[in-house]
Amino acid sequence: MKKYLLASVAAVAGVAMSTAALADIVIATAGPMTGQYASFGAQMKAGAEQAVADINAAGGVNGEKLVLEVGDDACDPKQAVAVANQMVGKGVVFMAGHFCSGSSIPASAVYAEEGIVQISPASTNPKFTDERPGPGVFRVCGRDDQQGQVAGTYLAEEFGDKNIAVVHDKTAYGKGLADATKGVMNSLGKEETLYEAYTAGEKDYTALVSKLKQDKIDVLYVGGYHTEAGLMKRQMVDQGMDTILVSGDALVTDEYWSITGPAGEGTLMTFSPDPRKNPIAAPVVKALEDAGKTAEGYSLYTYAAIQAWAAAATTAKSTDYDAVVGALNAGDFATVLGDLSFDDKGDVSLPGYVWYEWKDGQYDYK
Repeated sequence: MKKYLLASVAAVAGVAMSTAALADIVIATAGPMTGQYASFGAQMKAGAEQAVADINAAGGVNGEKLVLEVGDDACDPKQAVAVANQMVGKGVVFMAGHFCSGSSIPASAVYAEEGIVQISPASTNPKFTDERPGPGVFRVCGRDDQQGQVAGTYLAEEFGDKNIAVVHDKTAYGKGLADATKGVMNSLGKEETLYEAYTAGEKDYTALVSKLKQDKIDVLYVGGYHTEAGLMKRQMVDQGMDTILVSGDALVTDEYWSITGPAGEGTLMTFSPDPRKNPIAAPVVKALEDAGKTAEGYSLYTYAAIQAWAAAATTAKSTDYDAVVGALNAGDFATVLGDLSFDDKGDVSLPGYVWYEWKDGQYDYK
């Protein structure tokens, strides 16, 4: 009888432990945690970890604690789909990701099919929301057609008498941004001298730089990421060129200057208003920096994506897909980015893009 009672107590304890474990709400972030764009993965991870810690410290979501899963897609579309399926197996109810549009778009089909809400902090290709596979796909960042409008207008107005080259890395993000910028610039009467694709991941862009030099390019617009853009800028300077490099939000990492050094001086880029300058974000920025983590780039965007989802789940009093989607569509959310809401496509109401310039190893408003 004693053995039976002990066994019964153990069984009850086991059920209680299992129930407690199931009470945790599993959410995730995913992006390039490894590879040449890993600095952005580090931003996302830092923001997600801080958001989860802060929300749990305040009591969690509907009285339940959040547990964070981190996926590494290396900005590869196939790997992103594999990560999405892994998250399904882990019982994730929300994905704050992915980073690259080329990853977010295919992964979104998995999340839509499985009833997982997805809010990307960084994927800017219009197709991500214009062609979303379900109503649970959102983003807290801007779109490339908005970014292209700002960049294309500036290029046409400020460099109308200069030779401009537009290059892209053939990715959903890079080509999409380059084409959006080029389209606006062309519509304003300015034609590019050169339009060309390059291969991401290469270390030597001598052939491209030589062509730019031969065509006397004054301004190079790069639709792509900081690693390749940094190498191009440095190699242009090495060849005695004073060409201005202009690009988009994929240059918002200190790693750009690590690649270019002083050669990066004067680089221009578009990005949303810096959330680190928002007084509302000050406590989060301090917490991140005190922990030795980055608050730059998309750290706070990832934090805000989790804030918005948590607020919607609290309003809905549930993590059920339909209930949370309904709350996201109807609500206004106070976040570290400011107050935001979503339109009927899943795009965010936040302000658009502004100009930054790299000086003395840092980027700030132009």
